[in-house]
Amino acid sequence: MAELRARRGPSAGRGIPLLAWRQYRLERRMFWRNPSAAFFNFLLPLLFLAGGGIILSGNQHELNRLVPAIAAMSVMSTTFTALAYNIVFLRERGVLKRIRGTPLPTISYFGGVLANAVTNTALQIAIVVLAGRLLLGIGWPRDGVELAVFALAGVMCFCGLGVAFAHLIPNFESTAAYVNAVFLPVVFLSFYVFDSKSAPAFLRTIVDALPLKPLIDGLWAAIVTGSGLGGKLDALAVIALWGALGCYYAIRGFSWEQARA
Repeated sequence: MAELRARRGPSAGRGIPLLAWRQYRLERRMFWRNPSAAFFNFLLPLLFLAGGGIILSGNQHELNRLVPAIAAMSVMSTTFTALAYNIVFLRERGVLKRIRGTPLPTISYFGGVLANAVTNTALQIAIVVLAGRLLLGIGWPRDGVELAVFALAGVMCFCGLGVAFAHLIPNFESTAAYVNAVFLPVVFLSFYVFDSKSAPAFLRTIVDALPLKPLIDGLWAAIVTGSGLGGKLDALAVIALWGALGCYYAIRGFSWEQARA
């Protein structure tokens, strides 16, 4: 017992918040040392925005709808997609097992990971909104509080779902197939239902029950209409429900060790 206290004592004395801050700084350095991660997180949404802007040029109404849709997609890619990839990679390479064996508290490790996801999301949304303002004639966000609430809710929701989904992926080689099988259909259907008034009712019901479309609705209200949180509580409730479900299964099924064949 004395040996265990001696082993954990210095780390515990520094405090969980300080260790989480150091883990966050490490996550930031690792992120910027991976050029492909920076590309998919920041440049790819701008390419979608530019392509959509060219196609919809002259139609300001549709351009107004494009920006929140791309911003919501960025939230999902930064959290769900990135965490599913990273968790599986670290698990299968034995990195998570080694982290588990260190004095670093679990809450500090995941606190740093979550803070990194929040930072990337905030940067992405800022870039998309700024690009929409400068290049597409979109105004500044109408409701900053609503924007922050939906962005944070989206981060928490898709982070939990990303970690939970990583439990289903058997090995790193199949990660792309598993992730894209969820990410691409959800994005395509959510964009279609959000932008089309002629979408079938059954499809609209299904998509409205998934977390991405409510996030698009919330960001659209915050950026374009400024209707306030009171008008989008149903969308926020759907996101919160999925977030609670994702966090439950993320904690319940989390494994620090490599999956057994």
